[in-house]
Amino acid sequence: MNCWRSPVPPSTPAAPAPPGPRAVQDAELTEQITAVHARSRGAYGAPRIHAVLKREGTACGRRRIARLMRAAGLTGRHRRRRHRTTIPDPHAAARPDLVGRDFRPEATATDARWCGDITYIPTDEGWLYLATVIDIASRRVVGWATADHLRTELVADALQAACHQRRPAGSVIFHSDRGCQYTSQEFALLASQLGIRLSVGRTGQCWDNALAESFFATLKNELIGTQPWPSRAAAHTAIFEWIESWYNLHRLHSSLGYRSPADYEAALAA
Repeated sequence: MNCWRSPVPPSTPAAPAPPGPRAVQDAELTEQITAVHARSRGAYGAPRIHAVLKREGTACGRRRIARLMRAAGLTGRHRRRRHRTTIPDPHAAARPDLVGRDFRPEATATDARWCGDITYIPTDEGWLYLATVIDIASRRVVGWATADHLRTELVADALQAACHQRRPAGSVIFHSDRGCQYTSQEFALLASQLGIRLSVGRTGQCWDNALAESFFATLKNELIGTQPWPSRAAAHTAIFEWIESWYNLHRLHSSLGYRSPADYEAALAA
């Protein structure tokens, strides 16, 4: 016996459930995180992005930011080891260590203690060498110079630039490693003329000039290592823009309470 049955109409697929409040919040927070990450030129990880969002009024935990960054494929840049460029002079006059590894911002006033070092930047034209002078209190790069050589003239130009830029009212300590450029008679004479007291760390002890080492690690990680440099002029221009327009004015430092050097100096002045 044949039984006729009416065809069963196809079932209508169920509409997807709308995202919950948490998912909506995560999506909005991811947009904010992405924007901050882009403004930092891809350098900031979760701690600094958390500090920026907190300052802008967004309440969220650091772990949540880290989770959303992983989901969005966003990472900060991590430091690499740095090679030495300065060569100690075994016959140089003995000088004291007036800093003693104390690089705490609160341990000094601005323009009371500076430190500096030399690093190298590879370009298609050959090495470009960079010498810096950094204020220990505010982490600000107060003077710098570049050249295609490692003569004392390079570090002398950086120190003169710092004095011209800051015009310190009192005597300033300048701390460096024992590289032959910094322990030369030529550099000592210039420092005396500028009213600078020279201080040096121990041979082979990178922690004795840790602040200068840390700056170069950041520079290479966030700028130099991000692309090849066709010429010394191109690298110099990029360094100028990175230091003067980004690092000094806007880049957050954990040692400064997640403030930039400019903000930190403004707070001290106020």
